[in-house]
Amino acid sequence: MLLLVSRCALVPFSLGTFFKHLPRPKPSPIFPSTITPKTLTTATIHCSSHFEALDSRQKHQIHLYVDTLLEWNQRMNLTAVREEGEVMERHIEDSLAIIPPITDSYLSHCGASCGNVSVVDVGSGAGLPGLVLAIACPEWKVTLMESMNKRCVFLEHAVNHVGLSNVEIVRGRAENLGQDVCFREKYDVAVARAVAEMRILAEYCLPLVRVGGLFVAAKGHDPQMEIRNAEKAIQILGASISQLCPVESHSPYGQRTAIVCLKTSPTPKKYPRDPGTPVKVPL
Repeated sequence: MLLLVSRCALVPFSLGTFFKHLPRPKPSPIFPSTITPKTLTTATIHCSSHFEALDSRQKHQIHLYVDTLLEWNQRMNLTAVREEGEVMERHIEDSLAIIPPITDSYLSHCGASCGNVSVVDVGSGAGLPGLVLAIACPEWKVTLMESMNKRCVFLEHAVNHVGLSNVEIVRGRAENLGQDVCFREKYDVAVARAVAEMRILAEYCLPLVRVGGLFVAAKGHDPQMEIRNAEKAIQILGASISQLCPVESHSPYGQRTAIVCLKTSPTPKKYPRDPGTPVKVPL
């Protein structure tokens, strides 16, 4: 299953350099498996630019990535955004904005340190948010999981061009990889952005997360309907929603929401189901 792996020169960095510039969301309590979404507390992250919190090398790596994305986008469909400024606002800032919810929830519920956290970006596409997370957090081990070969070729090129040693690229469908012992319940955190609705996304992501780990979905400004529809699926798959975290964004609505789920028990072996089934028959 492991088809493409990028390994380059190590970039020394401390997570503290990045996080010390970012305000922390106030953690919300863990909720029981049966959730009433309207009772969830939220924490808002305010930061004029997450990009400005990066060091000079990381900013350079981000610009290399954006230039590569726009160049390749001329011959293959990677993003509908065509201008550098828009990519920075809509994609880069949006991806960086989910780091504080991940780290704060992880420190509160999953581990004493965020160093060496293993993260899988499910349906990575053009590398958003996973490749951006790998640049901002070099101590993390990031897997970009993508089913389309041509996108994997782009990701391989981008990772090498940017110079990242903490990234693996895996080609395959989440439904298949979630049943593979090499990937099932192996990751501390699964993230996904612009992939599918929450109840489908949960079946893609939660089988990959270890018990005690996190599933973080980047969603729109008002995900309450998705949460209500996904409540049963998330519970069946062994998790519960612990926090909704609105974050500032340059989306048309001015913010997005990070939905943080804590995995509390193993995912039943029957999940994920065969490829295509989660979409056709959502839990």
